[in-house]
Amino acid sequence: MLLHQKQRVQERAAQTVCAACACIAALAVASISVYILISGLPALMHIGIGNMLCGVQWSPTTNPPVFGINYIILASALATAVSVCIGLPLSIAVSIYITELAPARVAAIVSSFIELLAGIPSVIYGLVGMVVLCPLLYHAELAIYSNDPAHQYSGGSNMLACVCVLAIMVLPTMIGMSVSALRSVPTSLRASSYALGATRIQTIVKVVIPAAKSGIFAAIVLGVGRALGEAMAISMVAGGGVNLPLPFASVRLLTTQLVSEMSYAQGLHKEALFAVGVVLYVFIICINSIVLLTKRKKHCYGE
Repeated sequence: MLLHQKQRVQERAAQTVCAACACIAALAVASISVYILISGLPALMHIGIGNMLCGVQWSPTTNPPVFGINYIILASALATAVSVCIGLPLSIAVSIYITELAPARVAAIVSSFIELLAGIPSVIYGLVGMVVLCPLLYHAELAIYSNDPAHQYSGGSNMLACVCVLAIMVLPTMIGMSVSALRSVPTSLRASSYALGATRIQTIVKVVIPAAKSGIFAAIVLGVGRALGEAMAISMVAGGGVNLPLPFASVRLLTTQLVSEMSYAQGLHKEALFAVGVVLYVFIICINSIVLLTKRKKHCYGE
C-alpha cells in the first residue's frame, strides 16, 4: 500500500515538473513575442507599413530619417532560397552515400566530419569566407566588370559570398536530418525492391527517397531557419550595403541589419530596428505555419 502511494506521489511530482517546464517554455516564447511586438509595432505605425516594406533606402541620420527595408527583405529571401537550393542536392547526395553506399567504417568517418562541421562556430565560417572567399570573388569581380566604369566594386564582400557561406553552413543541419530520414525507411522496402529486380540506384531513387520525403522536407525547413537566422558570419562577408541583391553587390540581411546598428541606435531608429525584428519574426512564423499545414495535409491523406 505504501509502495503504491509512493509511486503515485512520484508520478504526480514528475507530471508537475514536466507541466511546469512546458509552461515556462510557453511563457518564454510568449514573452519574447509580446516584447518584440510592443517594441516594433509603434515604429511600423509611425513610419507606415507600406513605406517601410516597400522603401528601398535606409538612412536613419537624414532629416527626416528614412527606414525602407525592401532591398533588405529581398536580400534575405534570395540568400536563404539560393543557399538552401545549393545545399539540398549536396545534402541528399552525402546522406545517400552515408546510409546506402559507403562501407560502415567510411560512413562513420564521414558522419564524424559532418558533426564536426556542425560544431564550428559561425564566426569561423565568416572568418574563412572573409579571408579566403572574398578575395577570390573580388578578383572575379575585377575581371568581369573591368570595362564597366559605373560598377561599384564590393571588394569581394557581396551577395555571392553571402550565399556561398550560407550554403556551407546549412549543410550539416540538412545532412543530419536527411540521414535520419533515410535511416528511418524500413529495410523491408529495400528488400522488396531488390526482390522485384531493381538495382541499388533504382531502389534509392524510386523507393528510399520517396519514403523519406517528409524527413527531407523537414531538413529543408531547418535549413531555411538556419540560413534565415544567421547573422555573425554573414555580417563578415555580405558587405553591409543596402542595395538590390545582385551577385556582386554589397548587401544587408534582416539579421545583419539588427547586429550592425542596434548597439548605438536610439529613439525612432531603435524602434525601427525592432520593427525589422517584427518582420523577421513574421517571416519565421510563416515558415512554421507552412510546415504545420503540410504535415496536417499529409496526415489527412495518410502519408
